[in-house]
Amino acid sequence: MGLFDKIKEKLSHEFIDIIEWLDYTEDTIAHRFERYQNEIKNNAKLIVREGQTAVFINEGQLADVFGPGTYTLNTQNLPILTTLKGWKYGFDSPFKAEVYFVNTHLFTDEKWGTKNPITLSDERFGLVEIRAFGTYAFRIIDAGKFIKDIVGTDANFTNFEINEHLKSLIATRFTDTVGEAKLPIELYAANTTELSETCKEVMQPEFSSVGISLEKFFIENVSMPEELKKEIFEYSRIDKLDLDKLTKFKTAKAIEAAANNEGGTAGAGMGMGMGFALAQQMGTAMANPQAHQPAPQAATPPPMPVATQYYYAINNQQQGPVSFEQLQSLFASRTINRDSLIWKQGMSEWKALQELDELKPFLGGNTPPPLPAQ
Repeated sequence: MGLFDKIKEKLSHEFIDIIEWLDYTEDTIAHRFERYQNEIKNNAKLIVREGQTAVFINEGQLADVFGPGTYTLNTQNLPILTTLKGWKYGFDSPFKAEVYFVNTHLFTDEKWGTKNPITLSDERFGLVEIRAFGTYAFRIIDAGKFIKDIVGTDANFTNFEINEHLKSLIATRFTDTVGEAKLPIELYAANTTELSETCKEVMQPEFSSVGISLEKFFIENVSMPEELKKEIFEYSRIDKLDLDKLTKFKTAKAIEAAANNEGGTAGAGMGMGMGFALAQQMGTAMANPQAHQPAPQAATPPPMPVATQYYYAINNQQQGPVSFEQLQSLFASRTINRDSLIWKQGMSEWKALQELDELKPFLGGNTPPPLPAQ
């Protein structure tokens, strides 16, 4: 480029008298208006369209901010810049300043999600992992703060650049919120609307601190491992059904399935066990016919059986004693869980509820006990 070409370029840029920005993209948040040496003509026109804010920066310092409208740039319309420059009686053209245009329209359908599973502690199921994802919408409400704290000197700041920061912020605050909520694990997926509103309130101050407003926040799905889902469904059914009837029903189904599985070890063992028991009963009956005759009714009834009394621990405090039925009700109401410590007469030490055979029906187990050794 020759000398005259450089002079021509300088003059053509130096005396620009209209400052405006037409956004032809869908993802630009902030754009710096480029001029030769940042020079602006005195009384130049500034055009700020709807959905935009113009921010003037002087030597790294935030100066004047303009909303939608048309302005004549002079000492009256640039009070902060005039003070920073020390213009007491006006200024001569040109003057230098950086001008940033910020998009203030609503950015919608932004995606977020948890990169790693969130570990939660549930009283009934112990440590469990969940994942979540959804969408959010935001807009810039303080263009000056946003330029100063986020954009810096970036000439063209895009939606992609801020989204990485916002998604990390959302994932962190979402993890904190669900951890402090301490809801039963099955209620997270059933209460996404309420949880979304709570998360939005928690995150709003973080967004506002950099000039952004979190306009909408949605949790579309909270997922958990399939085996945990099955256990929750099983627990839900147990909570609604009579435990004694459910146990008998599942035991009968398990015996039927084992008997029908003729090719399997369980079916063979079950068939042999039932055959041996039947043969033994028949042999005993033939050898001693009187053994199976009904005994004469006793003149006085036998003593009433003594109901087993159980003690249980809550927050390291001994509670009880309670009956089997009362203990069952405590489990159904989630006062105790499978890991709660239980003790009864004859036990040498406290044990978890799930380790006591007579209490295992509480857990809804559907597997018959092992066959006796032959």
